Amino acid sequence: MIKIKAPAKINLFLEITGKRPDGFHDLETIFAKIEIYDELCFNKKEYGGFSMKVNGDIPGSGLIKDNIVYKAAMKFYEAFPNVKPAADIVLNKNIPVGAGLGGGSSDAAACLLGLCKLHDIDSNTYITRLRKIAAELGSDVPFFLVKGPAAIGRGRGEILETIEMNGRLPYVILVYPPKPVFTKEAYGKLKLGTEKEISANIKQMSLIADSLKKGNFQPSKANLFNRLEEPVLPGRPDIAEIKEMLLAAGSEAALMSGSGASCFGLASSQKKAEMIASRLELNDECRIFVAGFAKI
Repeated sequence: MIKIKAPAKINLFLEITGKRPDGFHDLETIFAKIEIYDELCFNKKEYGGFSMKVNGDIPGSGLIKDNIVYKAAMKFYEAFPNVKPAADIVLNKNIPVGAGLGGGSSDAAACLLGLCKLHDIDSNTYITRLRKIAAELGSDVPFFLVKGPAAIGRGRGEILETIEMNGRLPYVILVYPPKPVFTKEAYGKLKLGTEKEISANIKQMSLIADSLKKGNFQPSKANLFNRLEEPVLPGRPDIAEIKEMLLAAGSEAALMSGSGASCFGLASSQKKAEMIASRLELNDECRIFVAGFAKI
């Protein structure tokens, strides 16, 4: 059996710079993987064929054929026509759905890498082909093929520049309220910033990226930014309240991740992160995680 971990991500920074002719938006973002994982297990079927099972929350319609992992597997076998479909995949879900954590995108990338291992295909040799498949599956999927914890994302998010994170990194206190946010809805209510605002924000993003590379990243309320908070938070006071609670409990910075619904706070140590998590007085249905930045 082959097991592949699929990490969640947060966006330390997210600015939307414009709408594209294809209906997507151009963005500038900093993706960072965190130590919250789904797991995919692969077994080769002796007599060929393909099957898939999901343990935990099944996103979307709940039908296997609509799951992004199933779609990733189908595209993989189309892209490698000399490989006979012969896989049994089990997806163990842990990352919340509709949380802005990229769980489905991470699962899709993990599927591509897992099938490479299962069929003795060198993923490094065929990385261009894998990235093409990933971009077809979703805007965030290519990031999860990147080796390392973080990257700047541009275009739809598929144009990537790896960030080597150095120095002592903060810990993440992540809170997911039980009600998801749908990405399409968040972008539908979006109003772009002015050219001046966008330009200033992109400069701030570059400063964050440089500080991560140099190992002197100091998170604060002033230097993290997510443009999608503006369309989402007015209609989701529960998310806004979680963000304020994280700050009041001692987080050095707090932000909604991606299009929501999860919010995260940053703390200088695991001990402080756990203390902040213990101070949060949340609805029993909220899920709380304390995690470091993932190295994979």
